[in-house]
Order: sequence, then structure tokens, then C-alpha cells
Amino acid sequence: MNGNATFKHNNVGLLSVDSVLAPEIMSSAEFDERLAPSLKRLKLSKKLLERVSGVKERRWWSEGMSFDDAAILAGKKALAQAGVEPGQIGLLINTSVTRRNLEPSVASKVHNGLGLPSSAMNFDVANACLGFVNGITLAANMIDSGQINYALIVAGEDAQPTQETTFRRLNDPNSTREDYMREFATLTLGSGAAAAVIGPADAHPGSHRILGGVSRAGTKHHELCVGGPDGMYTDTKGLLDNGLELVVDAWNEAHSDGWNWNGMDRYVTHQVSKSYTNAIVKAVGLVRDRVPVTFSKWGNVGPASLPMTLWQESKTLKPGDRVLCMGVGSGLNTTMMEIAW
Repeated sequence: MNGNATFKHNNVGLLSVDSVLAPEIMSSAEFDERLAPSLKRLKLSKKLLERVSGVKERRWWSEGMSFDDAAILAGKKALAQAGVEPGQIGLLINTSVTRRNLEPSVASKVHNGLGLPSSAMNFDVANACLGFVNGITLAANMIDSGQINYALIVAGEDAQPTQETTFRRLNDPNSTREDYMREFATLTLGSGAAAAVIGPADAHPGSHRILGGVSRAGTKHHELCVGGPDGMYTDTKGLLDNGLELVVDAWNEAHSDGWNWNGMDRYVTHQVSKSYTNAIVKAVGLVRDRVPVTFSKWGNVGPASLPMTLWQESKTLKPGDRVLCMGVGSGLNTTMMEIAW
């Protein structure tokens, strides 16, 4: 078998998912104005960013609000929604890409900010845009094993510092069209935060069962999208082509192992852009009107994108609905996870 086997969870429920939206709306038109000197010099259309990506706007945090403070706030909201006390949490996983230092972990500040008990393990799981789903899988396995009862998974992202640096670099008189295209994806990023609480399904009859899924790795493509504090550099076509191949392989593997995801009520994908969404819909034959889109108003919020979209969709999902969470992250890696709502 190429890649990783499918996995199943026995007694794990999603008790809550919540989100914090960054307050400052930044339109693509405003980004175009920030880059106007460069776009004019390079003979690039001011409408290129919105037209190609489908991102009309994204959000930034207001002054004085940090990404980890937002993760703490999202965590508080998710705990309240789940009816779980901080003292009941046995595991906190922060899955943010954003961090201000290499150590200590972002999780340590979030753990303290939420008033979690000393007995609650806490650490970061970093896997690009797949981190949140990976965090749920790891926590679900620990719940199934009996090691913990409740887990809190959080992510808080801040796109502004990287985008400010990108503006300066692209407005340099020596920048080229190739530079713009390599950093195009950076301009689609957004800021936001999300959190989810999971626990034993049998103790929460109204919870949403996390059934399992599939993961596959295509790490020979780990250089297609490389990001850091100074910017993100992406081979857009290579990322799309090889990411789709990985998704199709994972989809087929899951179906050969007994899963059937052809008739899901909702497909909650990681939010990247118009072209990526359309390509995934076509590649595995998803029902287009069952694939919600949030990148147009929030941009690509990294690992927080998928849970933020799930939070939005939770307002209209009904008991008995079947939900498939789907994501591809730089590396490349892909994961699909089914939730019985």
C-alpha cells in the first residue's frame, strides 16, 4: 500500500466548534492599492488577485489583539458551548502555524490563559494547514484509549506581519513578475481563530460522532510551498497538480477500505482559492452546492480555515447529516475525516 492506512474512532464525539473572526476587513482592492507601484511597473492588472483567487477580502487583528489571545478566546467559547469545565480538559493541542518564538510552545500560553489544570498535557502540533484535523485525530486516539476524557484543539493565525513584509518586497524596484507569482498565495492569507472540544460520545448523546478517515503523504513535494516569518513562496501549479493527485489517491484508498463518501451532506474543505476548490470538486466528483466556500470573505486562514468553515456550517447542519472534512497541507499531506452530525 502506498501512503497511510485508513483509521477509525470508536467512541469520540465533537462536542463543540467555535470561532473568533478578526475585526479588520482588508479587501483585495486595498491590497492592490498597496502594491500599485509594483503592479504598474510589472504591467499586472489590479484585479488579478481577486479574479484568480476568488478572495475578495480577508481579515487582520486589530491593534492590541494577538493570535494567541484569539486562540484563548476561541477556546473559552468552545468550552462554554460544550458545557465542559476547564478542569475537565486532559489535553490541549495548539495547531497554529503562526508563532512569535520557537519556544516555549504557543500551547503553554493558551493553557495558562484558559486556566487549565496542571494535569492537562499541552503542546503544539504543526503540520501546515492540516494541523487542526491532525490534532483532532491525535486527541481522539487518546480518548479511545482511555488516557483522557476531554481534549481542546485550538488554532490562531495572524497573516498581517507576513503580508506587510511581502508588500515591501514586491514594491522594491527590483522585484519581478516571477516574484509576484511566487508570493501570490501569501496575499490570499487571512487571520482568525478556531477551537473545538472533543470527548467520549457515549457520555454526550447529542454530540457529533467522529468516525475516522484517511491520511496520505506525498512528501517528495515538500518544497512546493515553503513559508516563514518573511514570506511564503509557492509553486502554485505544482501544488495544485500534486495535491489533487494525493487527494484522489486518498479518496480511492478510503473507498477500497469500506468508506463511502459519494453522498455526503456537506464537504468542508480547507479554504485556499477558487481554482483549488473547483479542481477538488471536479477531481473526485463532489456535489458542488454541498461544498461551502469561505475563502472569498476570510481568505486562507491556515489550519483555522477548516474549523472556521465547519463552525459556519454547524448553524445549518441537522442531526443525521454526514460531513466530510477534507484538507491538503504543504508537505504535501492530505487528510479526510468523516463526522456523523
